[in-house]
Amino acid sequence: MSVNRCVHLFSRLQRHINTRTSRITSGGCRVASGSSLLHKQQAVSSRNVSSNSSSSKPPDTSLFVPVSLKTDPAVHGTVGAELTQPLDKNELLKILNRFYKKKEMQKLAADHGLDARLFHQAFISFRKYVLEMTSLPADLHIILSDICCGAGHIDDVYPYFMRHAKQIFPMLDCMDDLRKISDLRVPADWYPEARAIQRKVIFHAGPTNSGKTYHAIQRYLAAKSGVYCGPLKLLAHEIFEKSNNAGVPCDLVTGEERTFVDSEGRAAGHVACTIEMCSVNTPYEVAVIDEIQMIRDPSRGWAWTRALLGLCAEEIHVCGEPAAIDFIRELMYSTGEEVEVHTYQRLTPFSILDHAVESLDNLRPGDCIVCFSKNDIYSISRQIEARGLECAVIYGSLPPGTKLSQAKKFNNPDDPCKILVATDAIGMGLNLSIKRIIFNSLVKPNINEKGEKQMETISTSQALQIAGRAGRFSSKFKEGEVTTMHRDDLPVLKEILSHTVDPIETAGLHPTAEQIEMFAYHLPDATLSNLLDIFVSLSQVDGLYFVCNIDDFKFLADMIQHIPLNLRSRYVFCTAPINKKQPFVCTSFLKFARQFSRDEPLTFDWVCRHVSWPLAPPKNIKDLVHLEAVHDVLDLYLWLSYRFMDMFPDTAFVRQIQRELDDIIQQGVRNITRLIRATDPNITDPLQTQSNRRSQTGSNIGAASSSVLTKTRGQRGQRASGGVMDSSLASRLVRDGLLTPDLLQQLQKEWSKDQKQENAKENRLNGVEPRLSDKMP
Repeated sequence: MSVNRCVHLFSRLQRHINTRTSRITSGGCRVASGSSLLHKQQAVSSRNVSSNSSSSKPPDTSLFVPVSLKTDPAVHGTVGAELTQPLDKNELLKILNRFYKKKEMQKLAADHGLDARLFHQAFISFRKYVLEMTSLPADLHIILSDICCGAGHIDDVYPYFMRHAKQIFPMLDCMDDLRKISDLRVPADWYPEARAIQRKVIFHAGPTNSGKTYHAIQRYLAAKSGVYCGPLKLLAHEIFEKSNNAGVPCDLVTGEERTFVDSEGRAAGHVACTIEMCSVNTPYEVAVIDEIQMIRDPSRGWAWTRALLGLCAEEIHVCGEPAAIDFIRELMYSTGEEVEVHTYQRLTPFSILDHAVESLDNLRPGDCIVCFSKNDIYSISRQIEARGLECAVIYGSLPPGTKLSQAKKFNNPDDPCKILVATDAIGMGLNLSIKRIIFNSLVKPNINEKGEKQMETISTSQALQIAGRAGRFSSKFKEGEVTTMHRDDLPVLKEILSHTVDPIETAGLHPTAEQIEMFAYHLPDATLSNLLDIFVSLSQVDGLYFVCNIDDFKFLADMIQHIPLNLRSRYVFCTAPINKKQPFVCTSFLKFARQFSRDEPLTFDWVCRHVSWPLAPPKNIKDLVHLEAVHDVLDLYLWLSYRFMDMFPDTAFVRQIQRELDDIIQQGVRNITRLIRATDPNITDPLQTQSNRRSQTGSNIGAASSSVLTKTRGQRGQRASGGVMDSSLASRLVRDGLLTPDLLQQLQKEWSKDQKQENAKENRLNGVEPRLSDKMP
């Protein structure tokens, strides 16, 4: 270990050391190669438990929702009034308001967990309870009567106030238990089976196209048993096929699919799965965790953390960026496992060009234009085909089968399609024969740690992931090129790629169903969304971890809160991977939950009625988007069918119509430019416009010339972005690339000159002297 690394760890140890004795894991006892690992374990153990001795962070009391009390006046009777006398409401109001204003009472309540916010809410509820109840408990009635008569002190109200406060805020009585449940500081201890064995961790580090995953997979194929964990269904499918083609029986497990190679359904020794689906209870000889840098992903990072800490495998092969090496090494210190690092260099070079493409006329075979929105995809693909070129289209919401079909079309040397228009979905999971990557933009929408959407420049890691698709080792292009569509973006791209990738510093965590169930035991009246909020508010994490964003989970929880479901079923429904931007998918999710709550199985006929199957091929982009949403709904059905098999029984039939739907979507994507034109009836066919443009009246050009020129020069953000433009002929010609701004300006001048000559001729015929401006050239 380097001197710098020792200094780094020692500084952290100094910062986090406390009085607790460092805990040594069982795995560390079996490593007899000196005491260095023991010291590392002690340092990290101290780090992991460091916050035990520090004061717990105060809870976010804005998340504490008061519980409505169901009181029955008949329970209390009139004992209090019979023993004393009826209470005067006006006098009671004065007493309660005096109690509220006493600083001593507020301070005493704060010592018992009632901050100013909760104290106020509790008092409002208590006052309403006292003044509106026709019959109070006997003990409270007697105390209030004594105070009214001068025989008691106003402070005597405090115990009854606190009793009421704990009834409407039940978390006050169990705050210590809630803190223990939400303590996430030592996640390695959640996986005792993995801690019971001494695992060997091998990190395959390198850029894209360096062969790092290839070497890990070779070890996976040679093992007696193994599991591959990837970020995408496409990657899991690829390893599934590669393994079986190599004569190694391998099963496939994704959220929506289970494929067993054994005809009787017995599990094979090898399995390829999406990382969320990996089993942390099954023993393997070798496990491969791909794209380990995604352990810091704000939404999905928890799945990589779980796999890395929990997989029961003799060898753990992790593949990813070199920026993750130090962090993974430090994470493994907490488990007593050293990391062996294998580094790889890119197999084929790629270079950044010194010039931008600037025009779609300059495209070449093997080009891939990368966009960060579907509108850009639609606009650019249409302009490319207006030039008589064919292009393939790939974006994230397309079904896997359609993505593979488009990739195959682009890769086929005998296919006339030589251009690819894609989002950053090509960064993983597809083998593409790309010569040149062209960034249409360097800005993309992103979700920050708070779950807020924002536009930001792509990171070095993202740029390298996409740029690395150029000149792949297995493709016909042995050298790759990278550039931008627009001249102004090129220096920015060079600046981005010149930086080193930011080192990974934290790993994601997510509350488990068991933890939420324990929370619900203490807070039975809280909603699932509120339980999650309180859990995150109280959670304590070590400096190596963060709690993943739970906004999508809460969105689904709020959507089905009114539906009567048990907590475990509700939790499972809320972990479903759905696209909440699609209204039809959200509506379907809601209907699925309602049908499930009635204990009525969701049959194939029910699903067909819901999605209006059979479906016709798309006639425009709106139809295509709807078909993609229907595909997502069928995915949701399949995902739920593996969690609730009796309630979603017709998996085979649904999978069959999903394949048919995939074919329909493929047909739509193949004709995507026709769909785009059909979507906007104001858009004419560019080729037809080109052939007829000379017959158009010059007035159209002149009327729009200044606005078009202004937009062309000044609105860089609308370049080929599908943004709203003037629907005039001039605008369409410029947008379609059939008329350049310079040519448009020249046409305007010629038209203006012709118009002046026509006016002068008319004036001479009418005997009118020409104006000075008409004589000017």
